[in-house]
Amino acid sequence: MTSPISIQELKARVFNGSVAATVFGQVESITEKQTRDQKPYFELVIRDLVGSLTIRVWNDHPAFGFCSETVAGAAVCIEGEFWSGSSYGIEVRNWQIRNLTAEEKAVLFEGPEELRQHHERDYAEILSAIESIGDPRLRRLGELFLTEFGERFRRAAGARTVHHARRGGLIEHVAQMLRTADAIAATYPALNRDLLLAGVLFHDAGKMWENSFPKESLQMPYDLYGELLGHISIGAEFVNRLWQKLRLEKEYEAWKDLTPESELVRLHLLHLVVAHHGEKEFGSPVEPKTPEAWALHLVDNLDAKLEIIFAAYRTAPRLTTQILDRVRPLHSNPVVPLPKFGEMGEKGSQEPEARS
Repeated sequence: MTSPISIQELKARVFNGSVAATVFGQVESITEKQTRDQKPYFELVIRDLVGSLTIRVWNDHPAFGFCSETVAGAAVCIEGEFWSGSSYGIEVRNWQIRNLTAEEKAVLFEGPEELRQHHERDYAEILSAIESIGDPRLRRLGELFLTEFGERFRRAAGARTVHHARRGGLIEHVAQMLRTADAIAATYPALNRDLLLAGVLFHDAGKMWENSFPKESLQMPYDLYGELLGHISIGAEFVNRLWQKLRLEKEYEAWKDLTPESELVRLHLLHLVVAHHGEKEFGSPVEPKTPEAWALHLVDNLDAKLEIIFAAYRTAPRLTTQILDRVRPLHSNPVVPLPKFGEMGEKGSQEPEARS
């Protein structure tokens, strides 16, 4: 067996011709259908961390029997020769399918090597940011968060559909926001850096329920808790619950003489969590009322919008070589960005590539 590649990489390769490849994926759906001649076939949709693939399994193929017994959620390996060009999209020939081993499942749910390394770097940066917080109360609160909920945090998505909508997307979002917030705090020394970094860490904590993935699944289920309360309300409750645990630690009594007082620190952190959407019409019960709350809202919005437009360069249909079709919630058609000086080589020698 060749080393598995991601579905995203597979789709990029087949545009240059057929490719022999191995793909790991989780069955998102399997539907029995009929051809015009009333012959049965299966439409199999599999997904990995970065994409999905639809395969049609005809009734005379050896995999037809396998598909008649498999179910949504099964983790499978497909190995064969993939090609593109038919009206059905990507096709595969001379192929076989089987269930993944336990070791292969771990590879599937952690993602391709490049993505795994990216997530490890992001998580390490989050840990480092927490360690850099000077206020011992906020630093310890961050440590409690990752000690008790780190695994769930690493599985959550940044959103269901709009931005960072993938397993592990939340830590990508938080890590990038921490980098930006740290730079802004250095540029504006009047900002309370400790509070701003803690606000970034906790602002989307409620998405560990609203946008959570089970341990062995690439499909995001709907959660009643998340559906009824939403991530902002859950996030505020989450901060309060962790703060109650903080009060029970022996160090808390020693912090009673710290300034600002602990209750005021908790209150300002809660304000950052509940105000981070910026406007009531977008889900925040209050609008930002402090410099740190405004900074958090703007950093959050910046990272989300840039993630959306960079993703559009990879996936949106092109209207011309330079203009892409609109992707919501952007208000206009994305335009290919100006390359950095020196990136294009000879004048006109290559089209600007989308950055990500």
